[in-house]
Amino acid sequence: AKKLMKGVDVFVNDAFAVAHRAHASVEAVTRIAPVCVAGYLMWNEVHYFHKALEDPARPLVALIGGAKISSKLGALLNLLKHVDKLIIGGAMANTFLKAKGYEVGHSLVDDNLLDTAKALMATASAKKVKFYLPVDVVITTRLDRGGETKITTVQEVPQDWIIADIGPATVTLFGEALQNAKTIIWNGPMGAFEYDAFSRGTMAMVHKVAESYALTIVGGGDTDVALHKAGEFQKFSYVSTGGGAFIELLEGKKLPGILALETWAKKNARKRTGRNVA
Repeated sequence: AKKLMKGVDVFVNDAFAVAHRAHASVEAVTRIAPVCVAGYLMWNEVHYFHKALEDPARPLVALIGGAKISSKLGALLNLLKHVDKLIIGGAMANTFLKAKGYEVGHSLVDDNLLDTAKALMATASAKKVKFYLPVDVVITTRLDRGGETKITTVQEVPQDWIIADIGPATVTLFGEALQNAKTIIWNGPMGAFEYDAFSRGTMAMVHKVAESYALTIVGGGDTDVALHKAGEFQKFSYVSTGGGAFIELLEGKKLPGILALETWAKKNARKRTGRNVA
């Protein structure tokens, strides 16, 4: 950190994407630099996140997809303290569906988190958070080319098939859940959208969210790619540059890079005023 700050008068941290890492170039330098400030991008990231989760216009709806509950468990737990509706898609939904007793075939599932999935749904019910899961899905015998593909209800998934995307009835259901939203937070695709055959659910939800009059905050590399792929990027209120950093904010964590800037500001405010700053 001392080498990095040699000859430096002002340290500007504008790298939100690494704000969750306690690296020398992110956190330690703030204890050495004469002046530390957040850059415009960093300020925007924190501003929009605060507006979306800490002081939202309601109803607040979170749309969470991606592969595994294990990677977003903390975020789901924290979101249930804030949101009015929680929509689950992507392979993550498979674990919830299996926890509810549905057959999910050879689909990706966090088998060791089935009880956790049940607990999350019970928490949502206790907090009166409306909880949405797919009602129909696109299934296939194999994800790569050559597999047979069809649409079925979640009650009728064969034992040897794979859930690869949300179905049209689910797109309609999720779209209806978003209709009166004033704030929408989205992280994670609705299916294996890297395959064109299984990208329709994610693309449809991009259009649904883009049509909303809500404040729309999106985070995560895959979701960012989906917005560009659908040609709707400019219609979203804010698209975060953070992947892991965005998830950790959703978890309610203080990011080392942001905390370091806040600590510097408080310390130097005390020097200027001679008083403690909360």
